[in-house]
Amino acid sequence: MIGVTFRNREDAAEQLAQRLSKYKGEHPLVLAIPRGAVPMGRIIAESLGGELDVVLVRKLGAPSRPEFAIGAVDEYGHVYVSDVARELGVGRDYLEREASAQLKVLRNRRARYTPLRPPVDPQGRLVIVVDDGSATGATMIAALRATRAKQPFRLVGAVAVAPPPTLAHLEAEADEIVCLEAPDAFYAVGQFFEDFSQVTDDEVATIIEEAVGEAALPKRKPRLGTTLHGT
Repeated sequence: MIGVTFRNREDAAEQLAQRLSKYKGEHPLVLAIPRGAVPMGRIIAESLGGELDVVLVRKLGAPSRPEFAIGAVDEYGHVYVSDVARELGVGRDYLEREASAQLKVLRNRRARYTPLRPPVDPQGRLVIVVDDGSATGATMIAALRATRAKQPFRLVGAVAVAPPPTLAHLEAEADEIVCLEAPDAFYAVGQFFEDFSQVTDDEVATIIEEAVGEAALPKRKPRLGTTLHGT
């Protein structure tokens, strides 16, 4: 298969964890974008001695091309609209309907993933936002902005693969972007994975539930405001 770089998401996560190893011992908050990045987030959080949660965002699909992102919405209703949407002439009415529909999905996911607790607060934390890949950058940008609004001490974005123009946009939204591969010939994230199997809501809920149980065990408290490598 042309373009294959990673065996699976686990392979990509292990490589990202290695690239992020300078944060080991800083107890980072790892926020994974569901659904595909959640198994990756677990591996990264475990490797770095961090805490796992999700950041809920959904892409806004283009008219007649729902797989193509023209923006994204976070679980609080904040909408990011890309320049592509304007270039395609997508109207406000369509964007509002699409955002409303995706927001319902996000609220259902929050109720399913963390039914007994609120999201983990990123304020004052070293936060790493993780995705398996970023084609247009829309969902990652929405995730980074939603997290930035919570005032983390340092905000890092981590993706397995993204095209160079997308990386340029992401770098403006975080203190650091870690990306394993940035190929010019980019059609879809899945093209770079030998196994890109769908992750289910049940799998996400189980991973988050297990992470909450592990977080309840005694751990060293995060050092707020610590001077980190690369700052």
